[in-house]
Amino acid sequence: MLSSLAILGSAKSWHVAELLKACSSQNICCSVIDWGTIGSFADRQGERFRPASLHNADAILVRTMPAGTLEQVISRMDMLARLSNRGSVVLNNPKSLESAIDKYVTTTRLMDAGIPVPRSAIVQSSTDLRSCADEFGGVAVLKPIFGSNGQGLVLFEGDTKQLPPFFSEAGVAVAQEHIANAGWDARILVVGSEAFAMRRVAADGEWRTNISCGGRAESFTPPQEWLQLAHSAAHALGANIAGVDILPGSDGSPWVLEVNAVPGWQALQTVTQENISAAILDTIRHHFDSKPHVGRH
Repeated sequence: MLSSLAILGSAKSWHVAELLKACSSQNICCSVIDWGTIGSFADRQGERFRPASLHNADAILVRTMPAGTLEQVISRMDMLARLSNRGSVVLNNPKSLESAIDKYVTTTRLMDAGIPVPRSAIVQSSTDLRSCADEFGGVAVLKPIFGSNGQGLVLFEGDTKQLPPFFSEAGVAVAQEHIANAGWDARILVVGSEAFAMRRVAADGEWRTNISCGGRAESFTPPQEWLQLAHSAAHALGANIAGVDILPGSDGSPWVLEVNAVPGWQALQTVTQENISAAILDTIRHHFDSKPHVGRH
């Protein structure tokens, strides 16, 4: 029986506050752990993780994935993998997190699974970008390899003087075909076997539908095909909890644009009566109950 949960995230977060309330109502002891405080120690007696609440937790929920140095990111993922290997339930699992963090890897995993995604390319120069835009019909969506909430996304239409700073700083980006659309998309939050959906409508004068970019959340019942597509996209990345963004093209055909393995649901919760935090706990409990726990402590 699931009795303790460690949440890797910020204690000031709305999402964490909602999860804490859900844990309290289900008698689950919950601790909130900042990424900057975690560590591990290995000797002949075995491996120990700190803080103790992380080491002893029945399950671990990755609520945020903060920026850091390459060494920090790799070390954190390594520790999550070790925790998972010793029997702790880690959602999402480290492999799915690694896949979803990288936008190009996400796209190619989806493509391999037969899921409709826009044409995409890795570009390392303005020449590469211009060539891709020409192949895509004159317009490309330029994205940072790592990023979320629409941050850094720009529509490139051939003017290399208007490239975003992140491109020159990182030296690499993803160029993606721009899909003509009506200014809205759907965010489908996959939580285990369940799914919760909202329509996101772009603000006036804005092409991005992200809530953080001024998009508006609306209640939405997606077609069954879209729900199946969202579950298939999450499965392709091995994610049990995933935010899948589906854009209807001008002909109505659905395209999967993103899969977020550390998704938020604050805006989505405003347009559904379902308790999403409770559903997340149910999914965590299901994985805990179905996983062998040998030698975890």
